[in-house]
Amino acid sequence: MTMDKLKMHSPDLSQDNIAKIRDLFPGCVTEARDEVTGQLRLAVDFDQLRQELSENVVEGPHERYHLNWPGKREALLAANAPIAKTLRPIRDESVDFDSTKNLFVEGDNLEALKLLLENYLGLVKLIYIDPPYNTGNDFVYDDDFEDDFSSYLVRSAQLGLGRERMVANPESNGRFHSDWLSMMYSRLRIARSLLSDTGFIFISIDVLELANLVAIGKEVFGNDCCIGVISRATGTRMGSGSRGVARELDYIVVFSKTSESNLLGLPMSEQEMALYDQQDEKGRYLTRSLRRTGGENRREDRPTMFFAVQDPDGGDVYPIAPEGYESRWVCSKDTYKKLVREGMIEWKKVTRGGESRWQVYQKHYLKSGRKEVSDLWNDVAGNKKATKELSGLFGKVKVFDHPKPVDLLRRIIQIGTNANTGDIVLDFFAGSGTTGAAVLTQNAEDGGNRRFILVQFPEDVGDGTEARKSGFSNIAEITKERLRRSGRAIASAPHHEGWGGDIGFRTLEIDVSNMQDVYHRPDQIDQKDLLAAVDSIKPDRTAEDLLFQVLLDWGVDLTLPIRCETVQGKSVFFVDENALVACFELGVTEELVKELAGREPLRVVFRDNGFVSDAVKINVEQVFRQVSPATDVKSI
Repeated sequence: MTMDKLKMHSPDLSQDNIAKIRDLFPGCVTEARDEVTGQLRLAVDFDQLRQELSENVVEGPHERYHLNWPGKREALLAANAPIAKTLRPIRDESVDFDSTKNLFVEGDNLEALKLLLENYLGLVKLIYIDPPYNTGNDFVYDDDFEDDFSSYLVRSAQLGLGRERMVANPESNGRFHSDWLSMMYSRLRIARSLLSDTGFIFISIDVLELANLVAIGKEVFGNDCCIGVISRATGTRMGSGSRGVARELDYIVVFSKTSESNLLGLPMSEQEMALYDQQDEKGRYLTRSLRRTGGENRREDRPTMFFAVQDPDGGDVYPIAPEGYESRWVCSKDTYKKLVREGMIEWKKVTRGGESRWQVYQKHYLKSGRKEVSDLWNDVAGNKKATKELSGLFGKVKVFDHPKPVDLLRRIIQIGTNANTGDIVLDFFAGSGTTGAAVLTQNAEDGGNRRFILVQFPEDVGDGTEARKSGFSNIAEITKERLRRSGRAIASAPHHEGWGGDIGFRTLEIDVSNMQDVYHRPDQIDQKDLLAAVDSIKPDRTAEDLLFQVLLDWGVDLTLPIRCETVQGKSVFFVDENALVACFELGVTEELVKELAGREPLRVVFRDNGFVSDAVKINVEQVFRQVSPATDVKSI
């Protein structure tokens, strides 16, 4: 008898997609033997699929609207291919490791997104990213995934964290825009899967790649999910301008996961709330004139919105401006009738020049204490304040170029998340860590329990920089230190009485698999490989390393509380008490197995060669079937 083993690599999204095609067109999916691993894999019979879709397939030179660039297919491959990587916990680089609900992941963000996919699929409420703007001076990710899925899986198991992943992208590069598009495309595809159905993504960019970002965003999220483009006054001039136009704006492109989702809006001030000074059975409301005021308020501007409405005395009322000219209503006749039916129209007697007459108003109810935001943000802190905020934390040393202001991220968090539902905020281009600091700050102010997941590659800071002189070797170190310092400052300042006080983060580092290299061509396996596979775990890995690989494979929250207890002389991990029990020690006895079964865990995992004898290993599932039949039993 062999216990089920955990797979120890990220999901193969290509195989998942083929399985979905099989559900729709079972006759179009077959099995084929993989040339690298020798294993059977699902494969699409494209000729048969074309036959199924013969009336709709567009092939060859037919003209059609689509977005394309050199490298797009490789970017799709990069998004779909599985990786044999893991996340290793780094306690010394964490704050409140055992209790925090926040995560900091150090490593390549494409790999991080893949590793997090099963754990946080459809659970992220808000994503904010500030990717490279592709100015010609930026570094972009060099994904270089031009081989097939299986050979990529083999190769990716051999490469450690330190390989070169960030490369310069000068304007002289013949694939200047294409490389940037490929980098963004693969990451956005996975990011969409992480978003909840009511989730949103905000992406900062400048005008150079704005159009391209909107285009790939519409392809990934859908045209109907493009909420808009926010213009933000930076407060600084970026560069010397372009052909006489100085750039003082950057932009935030906003998409939703589904077309039905609406942003929450900004909380209203007490003064704004006081404007809703009337009340009926539906609640508090204010009234605004049904006649259009301001620009484009004349009859000729919208002729269909000039019509008579009946006042309470049965008289006809037309939209006539105080100056005497024919104006117009704010809505059409059909919409007006609908407002009347819904009780949204109110008539008031107004006296002017000694004469009383009826005026018509529309009711606007106070719904959630929130208001819509404009797409022009010229009232939030600019880049200079952001630089001062960050340098102030680091003793007036400029350790990072071009950080975003905390107030900017706080506004995004306010309109995109709820305070008290544990919403997850993800930033996989974390940079200096502004997003994490903003989550902590906003929680402290409104008593919220939002959580963050930040991802940052350990990109070298460069020789001679202020960061290097201050002792930092890479950007990830700056991110973590900024979170530590921000957390301490927030905790020591006045805060909401209901705030839980979580200022910590659990640091996880992307590394090669904890398992020995087992992905070989069948003809390359020899006897010494088989002997080495008796213990498939690499000798430099700790029990906690193995635990986090199990958490990844089982797709559970990576911030669940972890407790280590000695049971029958062996160290046993209890994750969220009995949600997962894991023992990676050697010499596991039947007595230990029975005691763990008696605790009736939801899941249990052992080391495959960890049992004191083959007889004990054979009896494990039998013991759990008798004592705790609902437990899922696996090994690594």
